[in-house]
Amino acid sequence: MQQTAIQQEIAEVKEAVSQVLAHAKKLGASSAEASMSRTRGLSVETRHGEVETVEFNQDGGLGISLYFGQRKGSASTADLSPQALKRTVEAAADIARYTSEDPHAGVAEASWLEFNPPELDLYYPDSISTEQAIVLCAAAEEAAFAEDSRITNSEGASFSTHQGLKVYGNSHGQLVGYPSSRHSFSCVVIGEAGDDMQRDYSYTVARRYADLLDPRQVGREAARETVARLQPRKVPTQKVPVLFRADIASSLFGHLVSAISGGSIYRKSSFLLDKVGQQIMAPGLTILEKPHLNQALASSPFDSEGVKTRDLAVIEQGILTTYLTTSYSARKLGMASTGHAGGIHNWLVQHGNEDLLALCRQMGKGLLVTELMGQGVNTVTGDYSRGASGFWVEHGEIQFPVAEVTIAGNLKDIFMNIVAVGNDVDRRGGVHTGSVLVSQMQLAGD
Repeated sequence: MQQTAIQQEIAEVKEAVSQVLAHAKKLGASSAEASMSRTRGLSVETRHGEVETVEFNQDGGLGISLYFGQRKGSASTADLSPQALKRTVEAAADIARYTSEDPHAGVAEASWLEFNPPELDLYYPDSISTEQAIVLCAAAEEAAFAEDSRITNSEGASFSTHQGLKVYGNSHGQLVGYPSSRHSFSCVVIGEAGDDMQRDYSYTVARRYADLLDPRQVGREAARETVARLQPRKVPTQKVPVLFRADIASSLFGHLVSAISGGSIYRKSSFLLDKVGQQIMAPGLTILEKPHLNQALASSPFDSEGVKTRDLAVIEQGILTTYLTTSYSARKLGMASTGHAGGIHNWLVQHGNEDLLALCRQMGKGLLVTELMGQGVNTVTGDYSRGASGFWVEHGEIQFPVAEVTIAGNLKDIFMNIVAVGNDVDRRGGVHTGSVLVSQMQLAGD
């Protein structure tokens, strides 16, 4: 029944997008593209078992870009009434008449587009009531307090469930759409030991509600993460191996995404300029993009410009094989779009057979990083410097928590010095990676 209802809603939105594009053509636009989304959901937050917030949302929006030759105008609206949609098209047309020509502007080439999107099994709506959500949040907090007496306070637990749809169409005759859902749960607690106080959290997220971790497990994990951080020490300034835990390691590859994006390349603002076909990472490292994994959080049959997504080896045995382009950056670079308008789609960092403890043993002595602070990353030069906390490892075993240190290096060296990727893969985002061991970085401490 729910599947039938969402398909009817998609059909309605497709009709609205068709009318928007028809109006753009009537106004004389040589080409146009439009996307419309609708979402609805529930968010609940509790603290100490008391309800802090309950939010129901039902949102939507339309964005349109139309072109008079190479002149572009864009407008958007959250009012999806027929009159508002018509006014939005007219506003975009008015803007286009006053913009200068850009030879690279325009709708994506027809040959790049996805006209028959694959079904990726992304839609699992669940009717979770407010009462049920409150019970879930309370269970997580109770489990956290029961896990360890050093847990003395809570910053709360939160649950959200959202479902929606996306439709995209353009003047090439493409009109495609799909529904999706997303459910998540998190818990944040505070621990104390003597004069020291620390906080940490745990969370779970999935397309299907049934795939979420049990809230009590989330609460217990939040408690364990918090008490493990209590009474941290500083360590001397030195050069040591650094092990990025899986949930933190994804940020390293996020910097890679920025550095190889088409926009950074055509602006010549990347330390990886002119590096396609060259070794930029350790020889054994491969990163695959798999946009069509069923139920994965970053799966998508097409990007935000309607360009088809496809399997891609971004890094192959350490060699950079491609930049990530939108239709605009592709034209600037003389390439075809790689389908990356709107971001990446399930990066799989290939890994070995070692778990986190095995990587600690391989490291011997160094820093296990479990949190990063600050924004000290320059993708123009590759310079990397961030505040960090985690655990000191010696003789292959975790010894004590560490705080108030800085790790630094250059991403060129960091990428080349990756010596192992663990099998503890975190799949809660767009980058699926295990823990990453880097052979040496500068650590600034006492």
